[in-house]
Amino acid sequence: MLLPVATRCPSMRILFDHSTPAPLARFLTGHAVTKAKERGWDALTNGDLLAVVEEAGFDMLLTADKNMRYQQNLTGRRIALPAGSKVCVPRISGEPSACARSG
Repeated sequence: MLLPVATRCPSMRILFDHSTPAPLARFLTGHAVTKAKERGWDALTNGDLLAVVEEAGFDMLLTADKNMRYQQNLTGRRIALPAGSKVCVPRISGEPSACARSG
């Protein structure tokens, strides 16, 4: 079910790091999704990645790295770094998968 236009979130610039499953992008319609690899950022360390993502004007860094928020000082950061569990596209879409069985 789609929300009325007035209540939808504004478009965001979202960066997927190397651990984020690319198929997840199909659930983020209306947002600009870029992969770190497309920018040549896939080999950057977490701290360097956070810095360049913010400098480039992204709104969110989506990662499956659950430890990034503990390993990096996020105080004063302007970028959203959602905290959560393992990203699993089949679980999100409701399709049966090994993800659902593994955890």
